[in-house]
Amino acid sequence: MMIRALVSLFVFLAVCLPGAFAQQRPQEDMSIVAGAKTYAFKVEMATTPDQIQQGLMYRDKLEDTAGMLFDFGQPREANMWMKNTLIPLDMLFVDTEGTIVAIAHNTVPGSLRRINPGVAVKGVLELKGGRAKALGIEPGHTIKHKIFESADD
Repeated sequence: MMIRALVSLFVFLAVCLPGAFAQQRPQEDMSIVAGAKTYAFKVEMATTPDQIQQGLMYRDKLEDTAGMLFDFGQPREANMWMKNTLIPLDMLFVDTEGTIVAIAHNTVPGSLRRINPGVAVKGVLELKGGRAKALGIEPGHTIKHKIFESADD
């Protein structure tokens, strides 16, 4: 009887908890300026250590115009991974001015391999896998969001 109860509890947690972690946070407007084109996105913000660690884990889909923007506050080395991430993502590494300095395309779901651009960055933008290439987004293009606005602007 005790084993059956424990198995039931385990199955309940395995089914329900990932869904609880996958809840979407409020979205903010953001855009990417890629040459003469500007692309609008709605992004969830990851600003706390827990939010940054959680990222887009357990999500089974991501809309073409959605994403998650990680704000590290001060520039730092970004060591991203795909643990418990169910969908491929494009990771755009961004400096303090909003300039994309590197892109990891179509990262592998579930991978524990560290993804790092080799330079300190202010933030990382995660988009649906393949979107950066489909839109022609490349290093040197610019992300427009309030976290990249300097006090002088």
